[in-house]
Amino acid sequence: MKSRLWLVVFYFLLSPIFNNVHASDHLGLAVTDLIGSAPLEKEFGAFRDRLSRLARVDIRLCPVHSRMEAVRALNSGRVDLVLTGPAEYVVFRKKTESQPLVVFSRPDYFAGIVVMAESGISTIADLKGKKVAFGALGSTSNHLAPMQILADHGLDPRRDIKSVHVEDVDQSWAALIRGDIAALGMNYQVFQRKRSKEETLEPGAFRVIGRGPDLPNDVMLAGSHVDGNLLARLRHCFETHPRELIEAVLVGEDNAKYQGMKFLTRVSDSEYGYVRRMYATVGFPAYADFIGQ
Repeated sequence: MKSRLWLVVFYFLLSPIFNNVHASDHLGLAVTDLIGSAPLEKEFGAFRDRLSRLARVDIRLCPVHSRMEAVRALNSGRVDLVLTGPAEYVVFRKKTESQPLVVFSRPDYFAGIVVMAESGISTIADLKGKKVAFGALGSTSNHLAPMQILADHGLDPRRDIKSVHVEDVDQSWAALIRGDIAALGMNYQVFQRKRSKEETLEPGAFRVIGRGPDLPNDVMLAGSHVDGNLLARLRHCFETHPRELIEAVLVGEDNAKYQGMKFLTRVSDSEYGYVRRMYATVGFPAYADFIGQ
């Protein structure tokens, strides 16, 4: 009887320790670009499995329905890690106490302003008063960055042009070819892909009249509640097993955008100053809200 009593006491004394170890070895990962559990599993299931095995951490994928939901989940501890884009990053840093864990650095990640070569438009200044299409509101490379390109060349994108937003790139591409719009601001890799698949026009039928700088990259953020030793273990995995993890990321079809990527564990917040300028350019100088939500 006494031995059983001591076992019960021993269990209750040590249970907090066991619980802490259990909690620290379980992490929830959200990805703001994907809505729903099925797309999340398809794109990042292999990555989750690989990172879990290498870091000896049980990682679960946590679907979120909006970027603001991801903010709330990170602040409440319901989610521990969030992979998000550069435009979202500056808002997360404003609304949470999260810190960058690793950057998904990808090549040729910048925006361009595309026109038809026979349009007679050869400079950004030629777009004054004309209709220019952009992608989804709040998109770094399809909205904010192209608008910043206009601003960097002396045009006010809120007053000097007639801007329209078309989320479907096939529709905006067709509108450009038909002449319904004078120019299209878009992710440069998307432009190259659309141009290469064009069946009726040669590549020379298109002209890029403005290119922005390489953009800051997607960031995996860690909540302030996550144990520092565990984060160090994760960083070590990204530094010592990059090929395995990149291979797992590229399993997803949508993740083809990460082809040629490199993990960077040294992240400077100052690199995202250009993104903050974009927010000011489009009328959100506080960069405290997600545009388009």
